[in-house]
Amino acid sequence: MPLIQFTRNHTDHSTDKGYQFEFFCDRCGNGFMTEFKASATGFAVSALRTAGGIFGGILGSAGSNSYEIERAIQGPAHDKAFRTAIDETKPKFHQCPKCTHWVCLDSCWNAKRSLCFDCAPDIETELASAQVQTTIDQMKTKLQNQDLTKDMDLTSEAVALCPACGAHTQGAKFCPECGKPLRPKNECSRCGTKVEGGTKFCPECGNKMA
Repeated sequence: MPLIQFTRNHTDHSTDKGYQFEFFCDRCGNGFMTEFKASATGFAVSALRTAGGIFGGILGSAGSNSYEIERAIQGPAHDKAFRTAIDETKPKFHQCPKCTHWVCLDSCWNAKRSLCFDCAPDIETELASAQVQTTIDQMKTKLQNQDLTKDMDLTSEAVALCPACGAHTQGAKFCPECGKPLRPKNECSRCGTKVEGGTKFCPECGNKMA
């Protein structure tokens, strides 16, 4: 009998009641589950376990070794079920001749090139992706030449939280919660003019500095 192929990318969900297998695409990871198929020998093993638990003694000893019995009885049946599952699932996959991965036909196989999409990407998909990426790159380049800070005060000492109430200042000159001035003491709270320390009135607008 020939060796079983297609064995790496699968999960065996079989139990002592029957057989079920799930096969996965090496590229996208999508799985294909086979239908559950009951096992006649599995019920015999299950009955042996039950009998061993009830009667003990010789049957109990046999029940404790039921795994070995199960392997002896179900080994060929399991292999047959596995081969059948492979035959059912294999048409949904192709093995890429370049990278040798098993990939699903639905999402990962380039039928025009007879290669997986990792080895032969879809041109239209790559073009669409490249167009979007180029648009983003050009947008960033043009944005570098725009002055987005012309109306921002970049030299005054910034305060993130109001020292009086702890509220977020949001870049305001006065706290939006309590109204306390947020400018440094050497800057006029009315017009923003910088003044020398200890000045009582703003030399530009006359505002009281204290």
